[in-house]
Amino acid sequence: MGDGRDRAGEPAVDHARIFDAAPSPYLVLTPDLTIVEVNEAYLRATARTREELLGRDVFAAFPANPDDPEGTGVPNLRASLLRARETGRADTMALQRYDIPDGLGGFVRRYWSPMNVPVLDDHGRVVLLLHRPEDVTDFVEQRQRTRDAQARGESFRRRMEAAETDLYARARDLRGALEAQAVANRRLATLVDLAADLAGCESVAELTEVVVGRGLGALGADGGAVAVRDDDLLRLTLTDTLGDGTRARYSELPLTGPLPSSVSAYAGRTVFLPDRAAALDFTPEMAEVVDTTGLQAWASLPLRVGERLLGALTVGWRAPHPFERREVEVLGAFAAQCAQTLDRIRVHGEQRRTSETLQRSLLSDPPPVAGLDIAVRYHPAVEHEQVGGDWYDAFLAADGATTVVIGDVTGHDRAAMAAMAQIRSTLRGVAYVLGEPPAAIFAGLERALRGLGVSTLASAVVGHVRVPDAAGDPRPAHLTWCNAGHPPPVLVHPDGTARLLVTDPDPLLGVGPLPRRDHELALEQGATLVLYTDGLVERRDTPIDVGIERLRVAAGRLCHLPLEAFCDALLAGLTAEPDDDVALLALRVG
Repeated sequence: MGDGRDRAGEPAVDHARIFDAAPSPYLVLTPDLTIVEVNEAYLRATARTREELLGRDVFAAFPANPDDPEGTGVPNLRASLLRARETGRADTMALQRYDIPDGLGGFVRRYWSPMNVPVLDDHGRVVLLLHRPEDVTDFVEQRQRTRDAQARGESFRRRMEAAETDLYARARDLRGALEAQAVANRRLATLVDLAADLAGCESVAELTEVVVGRGLGALGADGGAVAVRDDDLLRLTLTDTLGDGTRARYSELPLTGPLPSSVSAYAGRTVFLPDRAAALDFTPEMAEVVDTTGLQAWASLPLRVGERLLGALTVGWRAPHPFERREVEVLGAFAAQCAQTLDRIRVHGEQRRTSETLQRSLLSDPPPVAGLDIAVRYHPAVEHEQVGGDWYDAFLAADGATTVVIGDVTGHDRAAMAAMAQIRSTLRGVAYVLGEPPAAIFAGLERALRGLGVSTLASAVVGHVRVPDAAGDPRPAHLTWCNAGHPPPVLVHPDGTARLLVTDPDPLLGVGPLPRRDHELALEQGATLVLYTDGLVERRDTPIDVGIERLRVAAGRLCHLPLEAFCDALLAGLTAEPDDDVALLALRVG
């Protein structure tokens, strides 16, 4: 109508203008995932134009980052869109990393809180897909920075609260536009909060506490477990609310057993048992479960990624609990997010084990030396990212001296591990060929690394130890060492007196060919020398100088132990949950 009114005389609604003015980004796709419409907020979030996007397949417009071969953003989004298309239901995804092209041939790291909503025709068929990817990169990066900070100040708390409030408000506004129901708003808010928390989970125990303890706890759940398939077994991590006895009794189940966790994990079935009678009717074995846990109502859902069954999410309530449709949807969304997080944890665990195995293979045993005991240890960090650049080495020089090395390449990832392997092997070769004192070895190493194009920074200590020969040589054992920006070695005298071998600092390896100095001292019989990386002494909440002093005191107190036991005791006392890898080399004059 020319006057902008509809047939009933009411002002016409300009849906296109509303769509374009929405503050959240939206993308409209056909069922075959072709982009047919996009709003201004989406164009701003992705720095793209309508001409670049309309008519293209969404994954051609936003391909996977080739520099991140293990990225899961593309397959996860594809699976979510297909679920929404096939089921005709909205699909809320867990927090995703999905890098986007920067327009210059590279990619920009971005994190999103995505939702995919089917648009149905009058016959219930899916005719379009509405994709809403809320950009939460600032939120995720701020959260990560806080884990690296030593303290949480008031200003940081306000920023975090503002970020979380903004994320919650945006999610709530979207759900309000799709379903004007308070229950649905709470569901979305809970899912967004859960996704943010799951992003920080590094173990199945953390995952269980987040999903069951904090997520489903908001719905009144009194306990539960995440069960993981392991060949013919199901290994369960239970919440603390179920007690030690329950955790001991049900930490393992047969994969093909009769209990709900096994049925969901093996057969992919969802089980809802609203009361004790339903539980006992499901299987007589539930009588012991109910009596042991005190929980009457149960829900168990399969944890599935694609076609793979990873395990089950099982939740219980003390009182009878009818499962309404809205709550069933929440449980299904929780299980989907739990499955994606569990898959990430398992993949990262396998990567960590592979990296740790490779790193250990690069660290060879020390040689036997008459008159000298040598013990070495490598202790990985608690966090999976921390496999990388720490190393030790001990070998015989061409002139018969024992060369000992401790070092740490900057960075804590596979690139650091590769650089460590190059530096370690190159140092060995340079030391053997030159036959020079440690300072000259460092100079030769830097020349070789520069010629080989290895550009990285590392700290290290190289020492030459000479012990008297078997023919009654009256000279004492002797140490010559050079320190390239590394924490000082600890020397423990036979009487337990311990001191740091502090010298004027020489620069790190990799900063350039700079003069370095050798240092020398005699070693008494029974003296112990401790070389270590900073993971042994550095903590996020403690200055490194405090940690080094703790090491000095502990080394003096433990020096009466045999050398292998000495190393074990040092690690046990100083590395309960190390933030970084630890490499340790100790030698004792016999």
